[in-house]
Amino acid sequence: MSQKPFSQACENNKAPILSVLSAQFTEPGKVLEIGSGTGQHAVFFARNLPFVQWQTSDLQENHAGITQWMSEYPGENLLPPIPLNVASNSWDFGEYDGVFTANTAHIMAWEEVLSMLAGVAKVLKSGGKLVIYGPFNYGGQFTSASNARFNEWLIEQAPHRAIRDFEAVCDAAAAQGLSFTEDCEMPANNRCLVFTKQ
Repeated sequence: MSQKPFSQACENNKAPILSVLSAQFTEPGKVLEIGSGTGQHAVFFARNLPFVQWQTSDLQENHAGITQWMSEYPGENLLPPIPLNVASNSWDFGEYDGVFTANTAHIMAWEEVLSMLAGVAKVLKSGGKLVIYGPFNYGGQFTSASNARFNEWLIEQAPHRAIRDFEAVCDAAAAQGLSFTEDCEMPANNRCLVFTKQ
């Protein structure tokens, strides 16, 4: 078996993110993670939120790595990944009490971010929470020099990538019935944005 994938960023940010998720996902329910990546977050959050059914998802090519991480977790509240391409999926895989996604909005094209928010609005129950983790700009301005450098690097990797504007994300979410409710400051110039389905 190939070596399981590893993200140092996931290790660094999982505890701060958990503090936000613990405050938002307080009741038994089902949470969809969009873009589970390596699977590290999923295992950590499922272990620490045992009353939550944690549904992993990602592009098909990332499923093997997620499954490798899952194999080390004995709990029954962590569910195998479902194939999810935010731009092309029909989003017909049930209802969720919460949705979480980390470090996806700046990797996707803006049109895909819009598709993701529309999809979330379809699967999220009324009153359910969406939590988006990552870097954001405010008033069109970078919050740090390191974020400005990171944005340059993103665009070098692919022209459609960029740190998104907080205001644009909130407006796009509101258009889908997702009301902005909280902005949590996180380490390393990141944020957790919380939205509630109306």
